[in-house]
Amino acid sequence: MRKPRHLCLLLLALSGAGAAPEPIALTLADALTAAEQTGLDVLIGRETVAQAVASAVRERSGLLPQVTLDATQRRNRSASVGGALVSSGVNSWFDAQLNGRLDLLDPERIATYQAATYAIAVARLGQEQLREVVLATVANTYFTHLRNLQRIEVLDANTGRARSLLQLAQNRFNAGIATQIDLTRAEAQLAIDEQARLQQDTVVQASELGFKRLLALDMGRPLQLAAFNLRRTEPSADPASLEEVAMALRMDLQGARKLLEQNEVEVRAARYGRLPTLAAIGSYGYASTELLNGNETRVWSGSLALSVPVFDSARSRALTNIALSRRRAQELRVQNLHSQIAAEVRLARQDAASRLAQIRVAEKGYRLAEQELALAERRFNQGVADNRELVEAQNRLAAAGDNTVEAVYNYQLSRLELNRVLGRVTAILTEQGE
Repeated sequence: MRKPRHLCLLLLALSGAGAAPEPIALTLADALTAAEQTGLDVLIGRETVAQAVASAVRERSGLLPQVTLDATQRRNRSASVGGALVSSGVNSWFDAQLNGRLDLLDPERIATYQAATYAIAVARLGQEQLREVVLATVANTYFTHLRNLQRIEVLDANTGRARSLLQLAQNRFNAGIATQIDLTRAEAQLAIDEQARLQQDTVVQASELGFKRLLALDMGRPLQLAAFNLRRTEPSADPASLEEVAMALRMDLQGARKLLEQNEVEVRAARYGRLPTLAAIGSYGYASTELLNGNETRVWSGSLALSVPVFDSARSRALTNIALSRRRAQELRVQNLHSQIAAEVRLARQDAASRLAQIRVAEKGYRLAEQELALAERRFNQGVADNRELVEAQNRLAAAGDNTVEAVYNYQLSRLELNRVLGRVTAILTEQGE
C-alpha cells in the first residue's frame, strides 16, 4: 500500500531537481545600482582612493614627533696604543634612552603633505568619473539587449507572415491558380526568415552573457529585463546652457582642475627645498655598567637643530623646473578638456535631435510598408500578379520593422550619451515615459 506513495514522492523530488532556475528580473535602475556595487572599475577606483589616503597619512607622519626607544649593551676589551696599555680587563656599559625629534619648521615637508591631501581629492573625483563610465556602459548594454530581444519579435512576425504566404501559395497551387515558382518562392522566403531567427538567438545569448558578466550575475539563471521607453522630447535649444551644466558636473574636468591645484602645491614644495629647517631634539634615559645593577645614572639632553642647505641649489632648481613643467602640461590638459567637453555637448545634442527625427521617419516608413503589403496581398488574391510582389513587400516590411527598432535604440543611446557628456548618467532614469 505504501509503494504508490513512495513513487509519488520520488517523482516530486525528481521534478523539483529538474526545475528551471528562477530568472533574474532587473530594471534599468536595478542594473545601475548593481553596477555601483560590483563594477570592476568602480571597485578599482575605491582602492585608488584608499591608496591616496594611505599616502597622505604617510606624509603626515613626517610632521609628527618621531620618538624611538634605544637600549644598548656594550662590552670592550683593553687595547694598547703605541705599546702603552690604555685599560685593563673587560669594560661594560649599558644605556637606555627615549629619543625624540620634532620638526618645528620644515616648509618643504608641509607643502608635500598638502599636495598629498590634494591627491586624495583627485582620486575621489577620478573614482566618480569611473563610476559615470561604468554606469554608461551598463545602460548601453541594457539597451542593446532590449534591442536584440525586440528584433526577435520582429523576426517572429516575419516568419509568421512567411508561413502565411506559403500556406496561401500552397492553397492557390492546389487550386491550380498559382504556379510552382510561386510555391518555391514562398518556401525560399520562409527558409531565409527562419535562418535569420536562428542567428538572432545567438546574438541575444551573446548580449545576455555580456550583461551578466558586466554585473557579475549568475550565468546559469535566465535574465529578464524590464522594458524602458524614453520620452520623445527635444533636447534643450540652448547649447550654452548645456555646456554650463557639463562644466559644473563633469568629474573628469573637476579632477583635472584639482590636479592642477596639486601641481601648484608641488611647485611650492620644490621651491621650499631651499629654505632652512628647524627641529627640536631631545633624549632622556638611564646609563649604567650593567643592566639592572642598581647603579643607574639618569641622563638627558636637549637641543635645537637648524639646517640650512648650502650646496643643494642645483637639486632644488631641477625639482622646481620639473614641477613647473608638470603644471604647464596640466594647464594644457585642462584647456583641451574644456574644449572637448564643449564639442561633445554640442555633438550629443545634435545627435539626440537627429535620432528623434529619424524615429518619426522610420515609423512612417513602417506604415507605408504595411500598406504596400496589404496592396500586394490584394493583387495576389485577385490573380492580377504572382507572389513576387508579395514577397518583396514582406521583405520591405521586415526591413522597415528592423529599421524602426534600430531607430528607437539609437535614440536611446543618443539620450544616454547626452546625459553622459553632461556628467549625469543616472538622469536617464527620469526620462522614462509610459
